[in-house]
Amino acid sequence: MVNQSSPVGFLLLGFSEYPGLERMLFMVVLASYLLTLVGNTLIILLSVLDPRLHSPMYFFLSNLSFLDLCFTTSFVPQMLVNLWAPKKTISFLGCSVQLFIFMSLGTAECILLTVMAFDRYVAVCQPLHYATIIHPHLCQQLVAVAWVMGLVQSIVQTPPTLHLPFCPHRKIDDFLCEVPSLIRLSCGDTTFNEIQLAVSSVIIVVVPLSLILVSYCAIARAVLRINSAKGRKKTFGTCSSHLMVVTIFYSSVIAVYLQPKNPYAQKRGKFFGLFYAVGTPSLNPLIYTLRNKEVKRAFRRLLGKDEDSRES
Repeated sequence: MVNQSSPVGFLLLGFSEYPGLERMLFMVVLASYLLTLVGNTLIILLSVLDPRLHSPMYFFLSNLSFLDLCFTTSFVPQMLVNLWAPKKTISFLGCSVQLFIFMSLGTAECILLTVMAFDRYVAVCQPLHYATIIHPHLCQQLVAVAWVMGLVQSIVQTPPTLHLPFCPHRKIDDFLCEVPSLIRLSCGDTTFNEIQLAVSSVIIVVVPLSLILVSYCAIARAVLRINSAKGRKKTFGTCSSHLMVVTIFYSSVIAVYLQPKNPYAQKRGKFFGLFYAVGTPSLNPLIYTLRNKEVKRAFRRLLGKDEDSRES
C-alpha cells in the first residue's frame, strides 16, 4: 500500500473517463480562472482605492474576493495541466499542500458568507445601530475568525486523511486532492475519517447555512413591514447579490459533501465539485458588479469618468 511516506504520489483521474470532454473543459476552466483573476482583483482594487467603498460590506466583499483568488489558484493550474496532458500525476507533497489549502479556504468561505449575512441582517433589521454594531474592529475580528476557523479545520482534517493506507493503484477519482476522494482511495478502515468528515460537514456547512437562513428570515420579515413597494425593493436589493452567491455556493457544496454513497452520486458530485471550485469564484464578481450600482460607479470613477454619469 501507498502511505504518507510514499514518494510516488497519486494519479488524478479527473474527467479522463470522458476524453472527448477534456479539451472543452480545459477551455472552460481556463476562461473561468481568467475571469476569476480579473473580476476579483478589480473588486479588491475598487474596495481599496475608492473611499466611497470603505464600508463593512465592501471590506467583507474584498476579503471574499481575495479568498476566491487564493482558493482557485491552489488547484486550477494543476488541473489545467492534467486536463491537457495525458499524464495526470501529482506528488504526495503537492497533493498534501493542495488538500490543506483547499480545505482551509473552502471552510473560511463558508464562515465569511455567514459573516456577510450577519452584516446584511444588522443593516436591514438594526439600521440605526449599524455603525455602532458593525464597527471596523469587529469587522477585522470576524474576518480573522473565518480565516482561523479554516486553518483549524484543515489542521484537524488533513493529517488523519493523509495517514490513511491508500490502495496500490493510487488513482484518485477526482480532479483535485480533497477528503472524500482520498477516503474512497483507502483500502483500510475509514470509519473514523468518515465520522470526522460528517461532523465537520455539519459544523462547517449545515450550521453556517442555518445561521444564514435565520438571518434572511429576519430580513424578509423586516422587508415585508416596509409600506412602500419601492422601499421594499431598495432594501432587499442590498441583500440580493449576497443571497444569490449563497444559493449558488451552498447548493453545489451540499451536492458534493452531503451526497449519498453510490457511484452515480459520485460521478454527478464530480461535476458539482467542478462548479463549486471553479464556477462560483468566477461568478461572484459578476454578481456583485452587475447588480451593484455603487461598484459600477466606483469602476467609472476609476476609469476617470464623471461620477454623476447615468447608468446605461
